[in-house]
Amino acid sequence: MLHRRGMLAAAGASLAATARAQPAWPDRPVRLLVGFPAGGPTDFAARLLQEPLQALWGQPLVVENRPGASQNIAAEALVKSPPDGYTLLLCTSNLTTNPAVFARLPFDTLRDITPIVVIYSSPTVLFTGADQPYRNLAEVVAAARRQPGLAAATSGVATSGHFATEMFMRAAGIELTHVPYRGAVPALQDVMGGRVPITFSTLSGAIGLARDGKLRPLAIAAPRRSRAFPEVPTMAEQGVPIRDTSPWYSFTGPAGLPEALVARIAADVQGLLRRPEIIARIEESGGVVEGEGPAEFRQRIPREIAVNSEVARLANIHIE
Repeated sequence: MLHRRGMLAAAGASLAATARAQPAWPDRPVRLLVGFPAGGPTDFAARLLQEPLQALWGQPLVVENRPGASQNIAAEALVKSPPDGYTLLLCTSNLTTNPAVFARLPFDTLRDITPIVVIYSSPTVLFTGADQPYRNLAEVVAAARRQPGLAAATSGVATSGHFATEMFMRAAGIELTHVPYRGAVPALQDVMGGRVPITFSTLSGAIGLARDGKLRPLAIAAPRRSRAFPEVPTMAEQGVPIRDTSPWYSFTGPAGLPEALVARIAADVQGLLRRPEIIARIEESGGVVEGEGPAEFRQRIPREIAVNSEVARLANIHIE
């Protein structure tokens, strides 16, 4: 019995020594990959949390923009990184649209990426130009029935606006002509200029133009009204419900990231999302604070991939 107790004591001492020998995370700079250029909403999310997380962690959080292939370049860099918490991805909801539309991906989304925490979302909104006659969703539907093929701009193929456009057509029983642009800016410019009558765009990308009266929001493609425009009803309130297509922004890591690290990073971000000054910055940009933790985030990904895959199949949305 004494011999066994001695062995247990020795084992416990060994484990304690091992725990003490392992450096506390982080003990060096953490790299945060961003799959889009500087200045966009994804970069905004990264910069929003950069300084507060540096203060919490006592180490630099280095934002590294790796744009291209709808986030796939940055995601591939993530999955090739060691699962030690020193490489993270500021990941968008492209994580759940890309598997639905790309013929091939260089990684398996469900197997190779660890969900950590959802930071915030930005509702997709149906906008029209200030000089257009439309004042609500019913008027757009009526116009599309009078004139099948009414043009609808989006920021590109397989974007949240594209998915919203396709779902709107099916829910309302109308036909629109999808006009994809290379980004939100040229799409919004043509809607403001009256060259295209409507667009589905993220609120965060158009909020300044809407506040200046250059764009008119007609419907929120999300479950709830926006605090930025509380007078604008949701699509469901106007009789044309569609699935929530709000883009979201999150932290993810490579496969095999230790659960303790996942929990630590998620808790730190969730704590920041309770700070009034951070809530205010998100809401001023048209965003909605989320704070969804690892368990819920893990359930969200396959659910959204399944829905997006069905929409992509019906609408023949694909990227080679």
